[in-house]
Amino acid sequence: MPIDSAEDTTTESRSAAFFDVDGTLVSTHIVHQYVYFREYLSRQAGGIRVAFFPLWKRLFWLRCVRYLILDRVNRSRMNVAFYRNYAGLDAFLVKGAADACFDELLEPHLFCEAARCVGEHLRAGRRVVLVTGSIDFIIAPLARFLSELIDDDAHRDGGDRIGVVARTLIERDGVFTGALDGVPIGDEEKAVQMRDYAQTHGIDLTCSYAYGDSVADVPMLGSVGHPVVVNGDAELKKIAAERGWKQVIWKNVESGS
Repeated sequence: MPIDSAEDTTTESRSAAFFDVDGTLVSTHIVHQYVYFREYLSRQAGGIRVAFFPLWKRLFWLRCVRYLILDRVNRSRMNVAFYRNYAGLDAFLVKGAADACFDELLEPHLFCEAARCVGEHLRAGRRVVLVTGSIDFIIAPLARFLSELIDDDAHRDGGDRIGVVARTLIERDGVFTGALDGVPIGDEEKAVQMRDYAQTHGIDLTCSYAYGDSVADVPMLGSVGHPVVVNGDAELKKIAAERGWKQVIWKNVESGS
């Protein structure tokens, strides 16, 4: 999707493009990430844990009905409840699998238009910021990958303009406690974090962009001058139509659908 060129070039150095991640940049969810890590840990353990993983996975998907319902009520509360699943997992092993999670799960589900859009913003001199309810060490490989979209000599500093706003999981004695290190980044908290980031980095939100897919992203989208709805859910599409926000459909690199 071509980026609007109406913005005055004198403000481009002070503008940014804020992206939600799950459902906006990639067609995955925090649930998929967790299942990936559980399968990775079962492979590392071997033996009976590998044999029983398919059963565990089926039972876990049944439990996810609860999270789906909670997500419709309050995404931030859902995140708090969901991340408790990480309690007791080996922090070193999980964090060490972050690159593999990107290679095997996130990159194959990266929307091709998303990658193109990020590259265009970087070439325009804007900072790109990933604002997500996911976990920092899971998103870090994605940020590195996106920074490499700028590969010409004039834009070799692309990595310096990729920011990540995300929580991390608290560790104790080498394992995750299942608690986040702060308020979940969802709903209104996304907008709060965006405003704080903008103030810290001297970014003018009125000439900045934001991309989101869910009604939970409305506060974030409403905080910038150029909101863009990506593959929006029904409620967000309605709000976008009422407010005159741009709406786009992005497709998956691998499936083309």
